[in-house]
Amino acid sequence: MAKLGYPFTLGVASGEPLPDGVILWTRLAPDPLNPSKPGGMPTQTFTVSWQLAEDDAFTKIVQSGTAPAQPDWAHSVHVRVAGLRPATDYFYRFKLDSHTSAVGRTRTAPDPQSTAPVHFGFVSCQRYEHGFFTAYKHLAAERPDVIFHLGDYIYEYGKPAHPQPGRWVRPLESNAECTTLGAYRNRYARYKMDADLQAAHAAAPWLVIPDDHEVRDNYRGLLPGDGSSPAVFLKRRTAAYKAYYEHMPLRQRPTGHNLQIYRWRPYGKSVDFILADTRQYRDGHDMLGPDQEHWLLGRLKSSASRWKVLAQAVFFAPRKFPLEPPSTDAWDGYPESRARVLAAAPDGLVVLTGDVHNNWACELERGVEFVGTSVTSMPGTTDASAILALNPHIKFFDGHRGYVSCVVDTQEFRADYRVVDFVDRAGAPVRTVAGFRVADGHLQRTDV
Repeated sequence: MAKLGYPFTLGVASGEPLPDGVILWTRLAPDPLNPSKPGGMPTQTFTVSWQLAEDDAFTKIVQSGTAPAQPDWAHSVHVRVAGLRPATDYFYRFKLDSHTSAVGRTRTAPDPQSTAPVHFGFVSCQRYEHGFFTAYKHLAAERPDVIFHLGDYIYEYGKPAHPQPGRWVRPLESNAECTTLGAYRNRYARYKMDADLQAAHAAAPWLVIPDDHEVRDNYRGLLPGDGSSPAVFLKRRTAAYKAYYEHMPLRQRPTGHNLQIYRWRPYGKSVDFILADTRQYRDGHDMLGPDQEHWLLGRLKSSASRWKVLAQAVFFAPRKFPLEPPSTDAWDGYPESRARVLAAAPDGLVVLTGDVHNNWACELERGVEFVGTSVTSMPGTTDASAILALNPHIKFFDGHRGYVSCVVDTQEFRADYRVVDFVDRAGAPVRTVAGFRVADGHLQRTDV
């Protein structure tokens, strides 16, 4: 058999940090966009070597081993590392034959008794064809402790017949919409070839949740959202979840059309991160489904950390619009579910949100919500001034692309909205358009 070309074209990643361990990820893909063979790989299992060190020169290797890259999982590699020290930087890399991957930095979660500050960023909505991922270059440079992705890592759309301005900046690997496992795999490969996205994955561990576009726009639970066949959609959802796992540093594989997404990640005494799935179990009456809701309410009630951070995908606060009804693809469509969450929330609730391609900051009945803009995805028309006038609990709006950078400790929660002024070309500088601190359930500006 001929030797493989360079197999680490999609970069490296880590995720799911615990005080004593992380997941390390890569995928073998010497020909990432091969239309017939995933990644251009032979249909056989390869053994990949990995190393974890205390320094990026790998002079102090603390663990090493091998892991299988199996064809049924697109030759992705998920290494479960344990036995590490809390709140510690580590560096990792992979090897296959004579090829060595890029080096990634990861970081374990703090000890349960830690009171040290936690620095994290959150992002969402990175439609490749809408522009360059420059925001990731700046987020990577911050070297946060952990990065959250709140959904729409890819978009399943094909090319529109007549793209609007700013909607076709970079070409995709295919003009067709993703509906099959092979198509989803190649869409992820297209995205993961981006150097700035690779840099962000290599800079810190990630915690990820999908929203709708990882499968299909506005799908809800077992229904596609467009009236088409639920049975056909379920096959599509199964393929989409499998491709999602293959390209993310997750701990658990999907089982059929199900993927365990909701989970809890404590970060010392400062913050409990509670990741919720607002898509997979949604029905006509409940945003979360009974099992997940029971779990979430229990976590909120029992948390002893100063801050309870609910990381999820869709707009949580009530939001009135001047000429249209509230969105049914947000918590406004499920007010009873929202009321139960708020009733269970102790002091210190902070909701993190993506989805809407703009920055917002809201005060809740109990707590606050920070809504982050998109990395690139262009927004629709928004009459922000009218929305702010109708919603006095919404304190801030901004329409740039970017990310949110947060620092939290046992006393304070701070969030900076970091934005770029353009995404239609590479190289945009970053700036802070607004900063907030949370005090007694209210938002205070720190940049004015």
